[in-house]
Amino acid sequence: MSNKSREKLRIAILGGTGDLGTGLAIRWAKSGHEIIIGSRTQAKAEAAVAALHEISPETPAQALENPSAAESGDVVVLTVPFAHQLSTLESVREGLQGKILIDASVPLMPPAVGRVQLPEGGSAGKRAQDFLGDDVMVVSAFQNIAAHLLQTDAEIDCDVLVAGNKVDARRRVIELIEDAGMNGYHAGPIDNAAAAEALTSVLIQINRRHEIAHSGIRIVGQT
Repeated sequence: MSNKSREKLRIAILGGTGDLGTGLAIRWAKSGHEIIIGSRTQAKAEAAVAALHEISPETPAQALENPSAAESGDVVVLTVPFAHQLSTLESVREGLQGKILIDASVPLMPPAVGRVQLPEGGSAGKRAQDFLGDDVMVVSAFQNIAAHLLQTDAEIDCDVLVAGNKVDARRRVIELIEDAGMNGYHAGPIDNAAAAEALTSVLIQINRRHEIAHSGIRIVGQT
């Protein structure tokens, strides 16, 4: 489907102060989606929008506190550090009901970020789904992308694994991934988010040991 014919969405990015949230905001705005940046306070949200405009002045975005952002978004994206995952979800739980939550959380445990350390329950994505319940469609994605490249016009030679319990929700997220200039692949139920999350530490090791930048994954095969 051409992105020109797709419905334009209000996308609320919780944690839009980081590289990933900023990059996704820029790319989705270019595709015609409306961007809402959420943060813990209104002042922090407004500062995040100001920081976004320093990088991309032409990217329109509204600043709201996280609960209001989640309530206003058609789709909500969580890009906060793993340590703040559950506290952020608790603050926005009511506004997520019946919606897709794209969870980009990676359970990195400094200083050993190059070692796989998945949380109790199997993965951050599974933890979010269990915490929120079945009325929220959690879809895990974007763990293996060099986030700051999203802020540029660079072609990102990397695919995105998409895990979630609802096929239609995964399909919707794959469309948004395409709108951001990448390819997304159905990776099965939310339990399988563990694979993409673990790969982040593996890719960190590859970058270090082989002295390369922005290593990622590509899906190859024959039909």
